[in-house]
Amino acid sequence: MSVILVTGGTGLVGKAIQHIIETEPEGSRFGKKPGEQWIFVSSSEGDLRDPEQTKRLFEKYKPTHVIHLAALVGGLFKNMKYKLTFLRDNILINDNVLHNAYLSQTKKVISCLSTCVFPDKVTYPLDETKIHLGLPHDSNFGYAHAKRMVDVQNHAYKDQFGCNFTSAIPTNVFGPHDNFDLEGAHVIPGLIHKCHIAKKNGTPFVVSGTGKPLRQFIYSNDLAKLFIWQLREYDDVEPVILSVGEGEEVSIKEVADAIVKAMDFKGEYTFDATRADGQFRKPASNKKLLSLMGGFQFTPFNEALDFTVKWFVENYDKARTGVKA
Repeated sequence: MSVILVTGGTGLVGKAIQHIIETEPEGSRFGKKPGEQWIFVSSSEGDLRDPEQTKRLFEKYKPTHVIHLAALVGGLFKNMKYKLTFLRDNILINDNVLHNAYLSQTKKVISCLSTCVFPDKVTYPLDETKIHLGLPHDSNFGYAHAKRMVDVQNHAYKDQFGCNFTSAIPTNVFGPHDNFDLEGAHVIPGLIHKCHIAKKNGTPFVVSGTGKPLRQFIYSNDLAKLFIWQLREYDDVEPVILSVGEGEEVSIKEVADAIVKAMDFKGEYTFDATRADGQFRKPASNKKLLSLMGGFQFTPFNEALDFTVKWFVENYDKARTGVKA
């Protein structure tokens, strides 16, 4: 029997993994297999910043495998405002999870990193060899350093104890069950919520920044499949970038345009160039992923965005939106 514990299991990626495990047909590369028990836990079952609560969680479920998604996360402005909080909380979470996985002889752990771990000044495209070649962008200072340390810890646990700990580096994830809270949301859920409010109130839809920065976005259900693949088929300590190809970059303006269309928003729609843009672009290569998997069919961006907007509108009352506006 394999017991797969997913921390952060009720968040965007955790919900997507649960959806794929429950809906993929029998025999699918990504579906649930006989003898597997999947457990999706949230912070309500234990504060992973606390060593004792983390220990109790591992003692309760006795996982053979862990997909570690739990983290303190937020959008650009929250990261800039709370650098120390993002650094300390995430270091505590990651250290407690990895150490308890070691103590309980968990067979494998995959931790979720982020492309913000990469240096600000680096040659593009990003690849798995460039994580530690310089300082991360200042806007993600605390979060990025805490996530980088997971890669350092993975190597140390492997070298000292032979642990099968590795990590995944997704690009910008979006989809149903995202955090749409305006203060803490990443760009796509934040813009979807903003546009919804503007449509409801008959007010302008104002996008922060120039709209020019470029990003690679990956649909949460696609990312879920890649995590399941990595859990079953990848056993190296070196991280893997989980992303669409570098040729699939989309500008923030294109994102906003697509949201306006999907939301059928007819009001005034502008950009506030006085607000910070963050990094202009940070394209990442998925060559390692595709060479290992033998190819993968990603959901087209507009199709995934349409589905996400539809989900948000239909589930507004139970979506994570912060204060309802």
